[in-house]
Amino acid sequence: MTVVSFIVIVLLAAILQTSTGFGFSIMATPFLLLLFEAREAIQINLILSLVISAALMKKLQKDADFGVLKRFIVGSIPGLGIGIAIFLIVSEKMLKTGIGLAILVLTFLLICNIRLQKSERRDFIVGGLSGALTTGIGMPGPPLLLYFAGTDTEKEKLRATTLLFYLYVYSISLLIQVIFAGTSKVVWTSSGLALPLILIGLFLGQRLFDWIPQKGFQLFMYLILLFTGMILLISA
Repeated sequence: MTVVSFIVIVLLAAILQTSTGFGFSIMATPFLLLLFEAREAIQINLILSLVISAALMKKLQKDADFGVLKRFIVGSIPGLGIGIAIFLIVSEKMLKTGIGLAILVLTFLLICNIRLQKSERRDFIVGGLSGALTTGIGMPGPPLLLYFAGTDTEKEKLRATTLLFYLYVYSISLLIQVIFAGTSKVVWTSSGLALPLILIGLFLGQRLFDWIPQKGFQLFMYLILLFTGMILLISA
């Protein structure tokens, strides 16, 4: 059952990541935390997400907002250190509970049509939050997704900018995790076994992206966030 669950989680999350630009860590991490220790779940997620981002990088560069991307990267630098400190100090239960509640509250605000105004200062803040969540629990997506959704960013620009940011933040976060939290054979064996599933997910996800309308895309984002928040709270 564990093997079947792992296959389903990785395949569906890879499809979401490719078609939306954010789905893998948001869907995979909560469920991987039910199958593995926190350190293993986070590192498996980081490795597989990095593979997906690298595979899609060249194709998506033309749609990215490089000004926003640069500010995200700069803002993430202090956040990465804060995130690993929180991971090493706070219990897994507290991490899940805190992030689950934050996701649910912020998603509720978006559903209530709370709009955000883009600014360079907010770009730095969102990058910092995303960096902290990446090293802390392997989930950089929620701050980016909530920010882009609240500013009505086109799905092409959202997907391209987030995936290129992930390429950077996942690489640094994985290195930080391995250095400060250590790693295990389970992490690398499981990641290797999941690579064929990632390739299948890349193919299916790209086909799905081509026919998702903008309004359906936003509704899908809200459902994913609500679902993730509830799973984190239940598992805690």
